Amino acid sequence: MKRVTVVVATTAVVAATLTAPAQAVETRQSGAKTEYVVLYKEGANTAQAQKAIEAAGGTIVKVNAEVGVATVSTANAGFAGTIQSDAAIAGVARNRTIGTVPHDAAVARKAQNKVVEREGRGHGSVTKWKRNVKDEPLAGLQWDMKQIQADKAHKYEEGDKGVLVGILDTGIDASHPDIAPNFNRKLSRNFTVDLPADANGTVIDGPCASDPDGSCNDPADVDEDGHGTHVASSIASPINGLGVAGVAPKVSLVNLRVGQDSGYFFVQPTIDALTYAGDVGVDVINMSYYIDPWLFNCADNPADSPAEQLEQRTIVSAVQRALDYAHRHGVTLVSAAGNGATDYTKTIVDASSPDFAQVAGQQPRTRTIPTSCISMPSEGEHVISVSSTGISTRKSYYSDYGNGYIDVASPGGDAYDTPGNTRDVTKATLSAYPKSLAVANGEIDENGDPTVDYVVKDCKGKVCAYYQYLQGTSMASPRAAGVAALIVSKYGHRDPHHGGLTLDPDVVENILKGTATKKSCPNPAAFTYTRILPTGQTTTATHTCEGTTSNNGFYGKGIVNALHAVGH
Repeated sequence: MKRVTVVVATTAVVAATLTAPAQAVETRQSGAKTEYVVLYKEGANTAQAQKAIEAAGGTIVKVNAEVGVATVSTANAGFAGTIQSDAAIAGVARNRTIGTVPHDAAVARKAQNKVVEREGRGHGSVTKWKRNVKDEPLAGLQWDMKQIQADKAHKYEEGDKGVLVGILDTGIDASHPDIAPNFNRKLSRNFTVDLPADANGTVIDGPCASDPDGSCNDPADVDEDGHGTHVASSIASPINGLGVAGVAPKVSLVNLRVGQDSGYFFVQPTIDALTYAGDVGVDVINMSYYIDPWLFNCADNPADSPAEQLEQRTIVSAVQRALDYAHRHGVTLVSAAGNGATDYTKTIVDASSPDFAQVAGQQPRTRTIPTSCISMPSEGEHVISVSSTGISTRKSYYSDYGNGYIDVASPGGDAYDTPGNTRDVTKATLSAYPKSLAVANGEIDENGDPTVDYVVKDCKGKVCAYYQYLQGTSMASPRAAGVAALIVSKYGHRDPHHGGLTLDPDVVENILKGTATKKSCPNPAAFTYTRILPTGQTTTATHTCEGTTSNNGFYGKGIVNALHAVGH
């Protein structure tokens, strides 16, 4: 997903703020079909709830009985207002099908919120690195593995094939040579459908015919964004003499696609993927995204209309039910903390939401966000929230933080964590990249060699593979998830229901936190980040760390450590 990723490449992003009327008015014409997610009240009679949906003019598309959620299609413009007062209904939220993407300033703000930086282009090459024969060819570029001692941990535990790690993301390129050996095709699923364009014709995911598979409903073994493939590789690229190694190089990867090609993630796919993960015996999942269209979901923010408040309350309640279900069924939940460079435990200002307009007149606007507002899934119960570190172990300049919000830290990269505060692409993290995207983006030449400094090629005989440098809490989270997978592999017991191994997620979390390397707040606690951009411009920002050595807002319980977690 693009939102929680810092891509190291060439475009500068200009910050912008867009204001809009406090009350968004639903003006959809009758006859236009819209999808909703309808949340049943706990313990409600299912038949009564479905009767209420039909009485309000809705047609049930599908039901997730495990959490009491129905996906509903309707042409009734007043559907939400009609059904919300029924005794069997807890909430209702739109499910993205009628929508527009904000333009101009809003687009710039969305880009800034994703912390996308593409700075500087160079020439890549086929790499030949001096290395220990036991290392993977690109091990010398994996400073992140050394920071969490994953390379040393492999002496004791490389992961078990029976441990399943679910990747809730934009997909996984199962054809990538450094992913294919660990890809579980049988259990992988795609829970979303791409949207070519919005109601105004503005491109969102792009024409389906232009996709490699020619479809908006992609198979569960492709990734047309690249984000999910990078995440999957970080967790479980095998030790096979090609490219990189993942933190848990022998566990199995399950693609649970919930993100569209464009990087939008909506509520219904997330709910379905979480419950499916619990049903099929997935042990660990990684979620490097937030659920659109609201970065923060507020129950009663005066900047939002009553309908928007209801929508946000529904998102929080529905997703939490799904998180609870997965947790009860043995799934360890890991999530990226976010790249907004803000303290989630303080009142902040957000101007990025809603980032996908689902009602005429609905636009991103400046909102004051109190601590009662919730970003999902990272602030959900049972979720391990992960901040990002750079090569020096400092908190990355872009990483969100907060004492009581961050559970653990993990290397996600910081291209400016250098002696001169200047950009160095190799201080990001390196993982697998689909060749199809490198070709489509013009990042390799006619000979198949990289033309940019953030793409790396490695070959083993006639088999070649591509890797890209990315930085973000999106990259930190899967490395923590990889350590969690090693913990299940080391200490898990046989799963009588699904085969393989299983371990109580609370036990996994306790081991993950208890074996993390303690990291104190900087001294002074107010740390100023200085970045000298390729343009020569200098930018600074100060973040204040609160807490103790054993638990603080930058690092939580510490930086995850694979060797401490599974070593003897």
